[in-house]
Amino acid sequence: MNEYSPYVLVTPAKNEEATIAVTIASVVNQVVRPAEWVIVSDGSTDRTDEIVREAALSHPWICLLPLPPRRQRSFAAVVQATEAGVRALTLASYSYIGLLDSDVRFQPDYFKKVLETFEASPQLGLAGGVVIDLGSPRDRLPRNRQDVPGAVQFFRRLCFEALNGLLAIPEGGWDGLTCARARMLGFETRLLTELVVDHLKPRNISEGGVLRRYWQMGVRDYAVGYHPLFESAKCLARLFDSPAFVGSSARWIGYCRAAFQRRERLVPPDLLRFLRAEQKQRLLPKLSLLRPAAKVCPHGT
Repeated sequence: MNEYSPYVLVTPAKNEEATIAVTIASVVNQVVRPAEWVIVSDGSTDRTDEIVREAALSHPWICLLPLPPRRQRSFAAVVQATEAGVRALTLASYSYIGLLDSDVRFQPDYFKKVLETFEASPQLGLAGGVVIDLGSPRDRLPRNRQDVPGAVQFFRRLCFEALNGLLAIPEGGWDGLTCARARMLGFETRLLTELVVDHLKPRNISEGGVLRRYWQMGVRDYAVGYHPLFESAKCLARLFDSPAFVGSSARWIGYCRAAFQRRERLVPPDLLRFLRAEQKQRLLPKLSLLRPAAKVCPHGT
């Protein structure tokens, strides 16, 4: 008998024939498998659908949901496909729901350890492992230990339903906003640094070359409401990350250009205020280090 509360998974996929079989194998080989897994094929034109259907023949808890092709590409499509998958779930009695990308690989006890973390932490609403691109150093952990990448976000059902849907941001960044919204609602969010997930291709690869991808990240940061001081500190902190100087500079230019254009933001005002308040709190310790030390005057002077 399974001692763990049941969980379900939803995966958006578009033309992922090169990686989705690896992700399926990672889930199938789990010590604690999901009760249901809906894989949403967002208008795939390669063998993605065929690969999923073959897996579903051996594992009836896997379900393929094919969607018609979209005319335009947008980061919001990931959210829209994910929400279609959530609506397609047939299991009513589950306790947790995971959003899983179609290009990741992880250890067989990954979800077992995630579930154990939730069971030991009643206030935990959202958690997930560290996602690292293949070829990147596996010992360099993110500075932010609260935000969980969208590739592996795992929710307590109460938290997910309290969100009342995900924010479909055309420029991306929905995952960071989801974490902030969960905290705003009183839930704890946690990056599980002891669990490393392999990302099988570079992030934002659909955007093109490296500099274009960094530039788009800057546009994304503006679109989700990052404070200018926080974005500046973020770019400075990553100045020597590969590609040194140019990557961080491209990100800053993308942010500044979006600000100059007064690009429309779709972030609710209360969430924007909460996000920026958090960012200011994170900046305070760093800013205090820059202040000159107070002079201590001797007694009697």
